[in-house]
Amino acid sequence: MIQKYSRKRNWKKWIYSKLYPIITAVLILFAIYFGVYIYNKSAGIRFVKNMKAGWNLGNSLDVKERGIINGDPEIYEVFWGNPLTTKAIIDEIKSGGFNTIRIPVTWYEHMDEKGVIDEKWMNRVQEVVDYVLDNDMYAIIDIHHDEWFAPTYDNQENAKKMLCSTWSQIADRFENYNEHLIFEAMNEPRLIDTEFEWNAGNKEAREVLNNLNAAFVETIREGSKENKKRYLMLATYCNSSDEEAVKDFILPQDKHIILSIHEYVPYDFVMNEDGTNEWSKENSKDTKAIDETVNNLYYSFISKGIPVVVSEFGAANKNNIEARLEWVNYYVTAARDKKIMCIWWDEGSSEDKPGKYELFDRHNLKWEYPEIVDILTK
Repeated sequence: MIQKYSRKRNWKKWIYSKLYPIITAVLILFAIYFGVYIYNKSAGIRFVKNMKAGWNLGNSLDVKERGIINGDPEIYEVFWGNPLTTKAIIDEIKSGGFNTIRIPVTWYEHMDEKGVIDEKWMNRVQEVVDYVLDNDMYAIIDIHHDEWFAPTYDNQENAKKMLCSTWSQIADRFENYNEHLIFEAMNEPRLIDTEFEWNAGNKEAREVLNNLNAAFVETIREGSKENKKRYLMLATYCNSSDEEAVKDFILPQDKHIILSIHEYVPYDFVMNEDGTNEWSKENSKDTKAIDETVNNLYYSFISKGIPVVVSEFGAANKNNIEARLEWVNYYVTAARDKKIMCIWWDEGSSEDKPGKYELFDRHNLKWEYPEIVDILTK
């Protein structure tokens, strides 16, 4: 009996000695694979985190309806009251603590009849981008006010042609620029002057937009050098976070995509001139829209490894600085907790009329509301 038991014990010991290294190796390989999977999945989230706080160079290179085509860039850039963008302006934005500048750009007034972008305008866009990148910041350029990308079945082929042609030219110009330059396909693509303009749109518009987004990604990836791996920002319908817009959004199969959302909430406080100038974090009715937005974006995208940037947000000045401070602190804290990065909309001003969302006086190189800036950049 003792000998039989000994043989049985030795047999188990032999099996254990053979299987243990195999099981251990399998577990190690699984851990490595899972770790790499998690690391790769969160790469975009880490990229957006490095972008930190953002500021929009609004109402400058996105000026439109000047009434002329292919004029000198300077006559466009100042048409809505802002001064020419200088390196000194960008340097001050950097000194203020911002690490990302979104540069809205309108292109259609700077093309010939064949859609070729005017060289002078392309040079000017590049010059401003260089101001940003020379400060080791992130720059985002987009197609902003070009109305040819209306998302309808009838306009789909024309929009696709214009979108791909425009971005192909932009991508070629910036092919050697590293990941600090980000391309954003379209700004607030929507059905202008319709009942669907400022909501989640309709099924047709959302479907067409998905097709345009896919064409944009394909166009950039067909380019050379850095464009093969550049981060690209895509919008839902009208950059909306509404449930319908989010649900119907189709993310192209690509590792370097960022979702771009615009969210000015609650509307009556941040935008509506006839609304309220009061807001409190103690009032659940005031915080509800912010909470719902960041939670929806987190569970729909962030939790799945898809990075999100609120590329426009802000609260209009209604001589209510204390309420605005409380609002912006709550907003950006809620967003950061969910790993969402925010970019303040600053439309600038004319010399005699400050903008509703203006933080930085570009005429005199000074911050109008340094308390807000401190919260954004802390």
